[in-house]
Amino acid sequence: MQAHRLIGVVRVMAIFCAATAIGASAQTFTTLVNFHGTNGQHPQAAMVQGTDGNLYGLTSGGGDVSPGGTVFRMTPAGELTTIYSFCSLANCADGSGPDQLLLAADGNFYGTTGSGGVNCQDLVNPGCGTVFKLTPAGALTTLYSFCSQANCADGWVPNSLVQGADGNFYGITGAGGVGYPNGFGTVFKITAAGVLTILHDFCSDVENGNCADGNLPQSLMLATNGNFYGIASEGGPDDCGEVFEITPAGALSIVYGFEAGAGCGDDSGLLQASDGNFYGTSGEGGAHRKGVVFKLTPSGGFSVLYAFCALANCADGENPNALVQGTDGNFYGTTHGVLAGSRTTDGTVFQLTPTGTLTTLHTFDFTDGAWPAAPLVQATNGIFYGSTTFGGASSCDASCGTLFSESMGLTPFVEASPNFGAVGRVVNILGNNLKGTTSVTFNGVSATFKVVSSSYSKAEVPTGATSGTIEVVTPTGTLDSNVGFQVLQ
Repeated sequence: MQAHRLIGVVRVMAIFCAATAIGASAQTFTTLVNFHGTNGQHPQAAMVQGTDGNLYGLTSGGGDVSPGGTVFRMTPAGELTTIYSFCSLANCADGSGPDQLLLAADGNFYGTTGSGGVNCQDLVNPGCGTVFKLTPAGALTTLYSFCSQANCADGWVPNSLVQGADGNFYGITGAGGVGYPNGFGTVFKITAAGVLTILHDFCSDVENGNCADGNLPQSLMLATNGNFYGIASEGGPDDCGEVFEITPAGALSIVYGFEAGAGCGDDSGLLQASDGNFYGTSGEGGAHRKGVVFKLTPSGGFSVLYAFCALANCADGENPNALVQGTDGNFYGTTHGVLAGSRTTDGTVFQLTPTGTLTTLHTFDFTDGAWPAAPLVQATNGIFYGSTTFGGASSCDASCGTLFSESMGLTPFVEASPNFGAVGRVVNILGNNLKGTTSVTFNGVSATFKVVSSSYSKAEVPTGATSGTIEVVTPTGTLDSNVGFQVLQ
């Protein structure tokens, strides 16, 4: 199975070599939460914004009931509330070790746990993982427990989930399926009612030496063409993993096979940027063997944008996590800490331009967190939020991790959820100070809308709308969407 990536003084590093200088007044790092066990420990998943304007996230361990992990709600100012503790049921039937959370079109959260559930093949962890639904108030429903089929043909250890244009959820399991002996992972579809269908079994013909489709998948995302893209961490011509594309019907094709020395090994998730290309990271490979940020065109053209550890003592970081594109067009991310002989680093926060110029925004020193393992998220107030797996001011063993914010002075915006829909579909619009809204347009076409709260509106995709920017006019100003809305035909 794929293992989790485990193992307040603000310091802005001096800018070296090709890094672009950013004045201290232009960005502010703030530690918001120190975990201490009872309120959770070791966060490793990206946070998501809810319709109430708060941030929701997961810890992989801790909680006030058992060490099964938590779901938390955090205000933008850093006030934390635990809304669910996993392993609350006997034998962790409700799951344990949550590792993914997403906001769905119905306003509820859906996610996965890497262990727990009512079935068990893994003798180390109880259970084989679940898919769950959680209301903003904290009511949890387990939709599916993996290893429900003989020999875990339905997979186990789910670690990715995304909602498709058809309203169903699509995800991957890092292990299980029909491959010999215990499977090499699957792509699955699951309805909101919990009906699961396997779309693809990785490396299913391994006994005959055929593993051309890769194995051990670890990420999945929805592209603007309606298909899903993901990364298999092994397989391919150099056994370095592959980027694959899969349709909602299950037709899989290989987009790119990683090569040794370029982006090989420990690849994180993909994102599709505003230019239509895909960007991702590898924790290994590159000119210095410490990881890269890469660009991949839809047709498979691959290039390295930045190779980490280019500076003395790896002052620019190493082992990058997945990226997020900010509203300024730049990419933002974190690098994972490392223990290597006498050299110890606790990770960084960085900015990378689309042309490959890197700026280190913050270097962790354990007191303010250590070893970030999840992508950042940009909330609609314009601020980036993230987590560290270890470090912080708490007294628990190795410290339990932190939540932090990184402000770059970017302006507020609105975000559609989901960011696609046909004419007539009602979509959620997340934002700030939305009360008193006088106009909502989809790429210039006026829409019918309803303001639900200061952080949440609903709007109907209007007749004649085309793909493009959503614009919301409020008494305090005009807010544009962070990415273009996709009008489905």
